[in-house]
Amino acid sequence: MQIACKCMQESWCCGACGSASSLLVLSAPGRRREAEAAWGACAGDNSMAVSQTFPLGPTHEPASALMEPLPCTRSLAEDFLEEELRLNAELSQLQFPEPVGVIYNPVDYAWEPHRNYVTRYCQGPKEVLFLGMNPGPFGMAQTGVPFGEVNVVRDWLGIGGPVQTPPQEHPKRPVLGLECPQSEVSGARFWGFFRTLCGQPQVFFRHCFVHNLCPLLFLAPSGRNLTPAELPAKQREQLLLICDTALCRQVQLLGVRLVVGVGRLAEQRARRALAGLTPEVQVEGLLHPSPRSAQANKGWEVAARERLQELGLLPLLTDDGSARPTL
Repeated sequence: MQIACKCMQESWCCGACGSASSLLVLSAPGRRREAEAAWGACAGDNSMAVSQTFPLGPTHEPASALMEPLPCTRSLAEDFLEEELRLNAELSQLQFPEPVGVIYNPVDYAWEPHRNYVTRYCQGPKEVLFLGMNPGPFGMAQTGVPFGEVNVVRDWLGIGGPVQTPPQEHPKRPVLGLECPQSEVSGARFWGFFRTLCGQPQVFFRHCFVHNLCPLLFLAPSGRNLTPAELPAKQREQLLLICDTALCRQVQLLGVRLVVGVGRLAEQRARRALAGLTPEVQVEGLLHPSPRSAQANKGWEVAARERLQELGLLPLLTDDGSARPTL
């Protein structure tokens, strides 16, 4: 089954339409000129260049505008977003056969709320990164925010912005953005816990950030959510190796000292990706808040608090936040 390319104005397309396999389409509405500047004039690094299979194309700007010098003063949030666009470009070259029917990339079609999340809450270095695996159909797939249950994203995190329709949308998994009526249990548990613990988002994000290893949601032809572990072995390893490499860059960019993998697979991939990194990054695990987990259903909030206490992180998540972690 093929994912059709939907080349909108100010978008990128993989340029590989016509394959019999499912293709991930890179389409970042309104981001082409910014990424071109990031990967070109400001970055000054040939390793950051997009493959020639992703021509940026004309910008349709007046000639006088193109002659203006591009500013190179960049924030940490802008650098992080640049890394995410780089990862998008790399992943867009992969092909996924059955059982994959449709692929969603909310960093693409939910770019505006995603960018708002990063620019608001990733303004400075982070000591701790809570790492999820990939988007859920009623969380980040709707809001562009990791573990992004709609009510928490809108009412506590204060994130908004238009969400576009994916290039190919499964009829059983419509993308309704912040109007989605269905709550994601994992996201409600995750952010609800930190809302109770921290009170205000600024308290949590003073030292911590939340991110997913992989930005892609995989759906079977039936609409069933496919985890990366359910992908064919060859494609799974190709996908995760690219994501592992990106995680290394992201962790170094943010100055992270501790990665907390939310769920066993995220923890295992983080350990593999970050092994031997200098300076050393500690990797630990946290029980995933999934309703599929019998242990989480018995009381995820209690288990999470106990785990954060073991890791010495509770002082970082209190209102004064004066204590430093013992990492």
